[in-house]
Amino acid sequence: MASIFSKIVARSLPSYIVAEDESHLAFLDIRPLKEGHTLVIPKREEDYILDLSSEEFTELWAFAKEVAKRIEKVVPCKRMALVVLGMEVPHAHIHLIPIDRESDIRFDNPPLKLSPAEFEAIADRIRNA
Repeated sequence: MASIFSKIVARSLPSYIVAEDESHLAFLDIRPLKEGHTLVIPKREEDYILDLSSEEFTELWAFAKEVAKRIEKVVPCKRMALVVLGMEVPHAHIHLIPIDRESDIRFDNPPLKLSPAEFEAIADRIRNA
């Protein structure tokens, strides 16, 4: 069965896409810790990030860097956290989280409550950065 992220890649589930190329997709996390919290994935489903080929791994991180730089242009923050946990969805992914302090990346913090219009406005700013 396809992961929720593969369904987003296939466009069978809605998402707030901020960047895409032939092999990768970046979209806003629907349970964001901070404004601009984005997930970066390879389009090819692979459960564990370290099971990607060396080339796929390198390309995923290069794509994530490009997306992170766009986010930094439109979301004020001191740093961009890049987090790989990989336990909640069986599809390799990188969390890009704009932070001002280390506690901003605590996944037990309550997520922001954003409306669809707010999500779309954030995604649009990142896409156009």
